[in-house]
Amino acid sequence: MQLSQAKQVKVTSRARLHMGFFDLHGGLGRLYGGIGLSLSAPVQTLTLSLAETWQAESADNGRALAMAQSLMAKLKLNSALKLDLIQGLPEHAGLGSGTQLALAIGAAISHLFQLNLSTKELALLSGRGQRSGIGIAAFDHGGLLIDGGRRMEAGSQGIPPLLARYDFPEDWRILLVLDNSLAGVHGEHERAAFEQLPPFSEDLAAHLCRHVLMQAMPALLERDLSAFGQAIQVLQSHVGDYFAPVQGGRYASAKVAAVLQHLSASGVACFGQSSWGPTGFAVFADAASAEAHLSQLKTKFAQSGLSWIICSGYNRGAQLSDAVD
Repeated sequence: MQLSQAKQVKVTSRARLHMGFFDLHGGLGRLYGGIGLSLSAPVQTLTLSLAETWQAESADNGRALAMAQSLMAKLKLNSALKLDLIQGLPEHAGLGSGTQLALAIGAAISHLFQLNLSTKELALLSGRGQRSGIGIAAFDHGGLLIDGGRRMEAGSQGIPPLLARYDFPEDWRILLVLDNSLAGVHGEHERAAFEQLPPFSEDLAAHLCRHVLMQAMPALLERDLSAFGQAIQVLQSHVGDYFAPVQGGRYASAKVAAVLQHLSASGVACFGQSSWGPTGFAVFADAASAEAHLSQLKTKFAQSGLSWIICSGYNRGAQLSDAVD
């Protein structure tokens, strides 16, 4: 094993939206399949360097430090590391924080020890990508992403393959609606949820796949936000209602649901919940439109305790840099 000359490795990655699954039936041998988007914000930044003993810069870094220790053990690396999660993503909010954190740590370790591990290899080592490949593809490429789900054979450990990747229109803006009082379904609860949900209709899975292939994908290429939004709404409504027994309704947060209902009544074409939520999102044709709607929402929902972020799609992968003596 050869150490890099890097004194310190810095990795910056970003949140992602998961806009919906399109095959929860699995009758063709693959399950899930999803569409999602890398975001310009929120941003995650961490640094990693060799140390005499294991160190985390603050108590809030404990989750990250545990991930680093676990990965080092799996790779049979005995060195201690100093980790500083300078800026983290909201946890259990539907923005992919766990995957981005695991991959960033893995990429930093791979670079520091010159292991040349791929993002897919790091995902497998970290137990990521069991259902969705969107966060992994977002770390590598950014943009609007569509994955092909995972193979259903017993013992299959493959990462869902990336089927399509597009630059997200630079003018379009995304409004994130965050309910910091709730945590989305995750961990053991998430695993149990998928086991308890009833069979998904094969006809409905085919219907959703058609909307992705014949509506969402061409609409994005043609920069047709209305048609793209219609496709996302079909996924959101059917998949949200399917998950309702687990998350308490089509949307996990009643406060976020009220905002999305207001946006729908206002004629907004594209909106929904990311993953298990509770974060909601809406897509607008330009910054001015996003700002105008946000101004109205801040007035109408002033007492809700919700927070808001306007961002754009991010069409690049994570960034890694180092400092050399």
